[in-house]
Amino acid sequence: MAPISKECDFLVIGGGSGGLACARRASGQWGAKTIAVESNRLGGTCVNVGCVPKKVTWNAAAIAETLHEAASYGFQIKQTAPFDFKTFKHKRDDYIKRLNGIYERNLEKDHVEYLHGRAQLLSKNEVEVVLHNGSKEKIRAKKILLATGGHPNIPKIPGAEMGITSDGFFDLETLPKRVALVGAGYIAVEMAGMFHHLGSETHLFIRHETFLRPFDPMIQDTIVKEYERQGIHIHRNSSQSKIEQKDDKWMTMHYTDKTAPNGNTLDIDCLLWAIGRSPEVEDLGLDKAGVEQNDKGHIIADEYQNTSVENIYSLGDVCGKIELTPVAIAAGRQLANRLFGGEQYQDAKLDYTNIPSVVFAHPEVGSIGLTEQEAREKFGGDNVKVYKTDFTAMYYAMMPPEAKAPTAYKLVCQGTEEKVVGLHILGSGSAEMLQGFGVAVKMGARKRDFDSCVAIHPTSAEELVTLK
Repeated sequence: MAPISKECDFLVIGGGSGGLACARRASGQWGAKTIAVESNRLGGTCVNVGCVPKKVTWNAAAIAETLHEAASYGFQIKQTAPFDFKTFKHKRDDYIKRLNGIYERNLEKDHVEYLHGRAQLLSKNEVEVVLHNGSKEKIRAKKILLATGGHPNIPKIPGAEMGITSDGFFDLETLPKRVALVGAGYIAVEMAGMFHHLGSETHLFIRHETFLRPFDPMIQDTIVKEYERQGIHIHRNSSQSKIEQKDDKWMTMHYTDKTAPNGNTLDIDCLLWAIGRSPEVEDLGLDKAGVEQNDKGHIIADEYQNTSVENIYSLGDVCGKIELTPVAIAAGRQLANRLFGGEQYQDAKLDYTNIPSVVFAHPEVGSIGLTEQEAREKFGGDNVKVYKTDFTAMYYAMMPPEAKAPTAYKLVCQGTEEKVVGLHILGSGSAEMLQGFGVAVKMGARKRDFDSCVAIHPTSAEELVTLK
């Protein structure tokens, strides 16, 4: 066993958004001697193969959508060449590399020592890090944070390895001609919209009748109909049995769905699995330190991010609570405050209720709080009142009926005070809109508070303060 080569107050394993936010707060604000370890690129899933490159790609797809709609406003745009996906991809890569550099410089600025390597727990206070050059460091830390994130799942069917995951999406050098996406969550829905608007024939395979099933039924029903209107092929009640290589570019998917219960095939040049994610814990050494996991492998952490071991903490996707980057960042900063900020922060923790979330679909979806069904189950049907509307945004007034996208909003209110306990929106601009309304819901706004706000006209958002 190698001798101890480094000692610190705080060792952060995982250089994603949550781990880095916690490390920087602990060191930069509170002066704790902090070491951060990351085996891949700094920034984690969000920066490298998640939120950031996804939003850049969504922007490109939105531009393509706007160019298609421009004729309705009198613009005659002639496309002289196809979308240059390869150039776009490399510019996106360059942007991410710049962000990686910024993250490393920010660690230096906050006096966090950064080790590029793979960490494994040896005990509750000791960790071995295999550095990228093959050498090893043994670190003794007073406190340890596990923020290693997760990775995409691939099903166990013959030929599944021919497909890619959301990680591989950002490695594509060319735009597929015909793509199949399997999954019904954020990733599948967002990437299906992007593929479609950038020009790929897009097939989305889901296990049930709708996708985004944790969302309010209004969202589910509206977005599924809209994707079909746009021309995305939705395969309901589907399952896949095997994937076969057809030639050097194409493969054949064998599947069943609602319209082909006895089986069918689809030739595709890209297959993307988006069937969920698993925690990145395989070689973390949790058993050596006594850190407990749940039946899905996630690290068990309480509301203060404490694990089953006194000086070991965990947050972010590896815990499986709410797998959103801003949640991990907020939890990380609160944990650093509690551990190193003194008595005034001894009870600091993240409030996991009423966290807003957005799906960058086409159109965007936003949600905060309880769905209508959740509210009725929690408070009783007689104690819940729902206000909702659906309409066509003014942007589409110049377009033919078959080209008009929907907008739909819902407020879920509780009790005689009509406290807003759920807000669900679908339509253009929903992502930016939800941040402001999220503050109102977080503060405990009532329906009459919404009503008392003078509308901004003409906007779609004004419908939320004029609901009847």
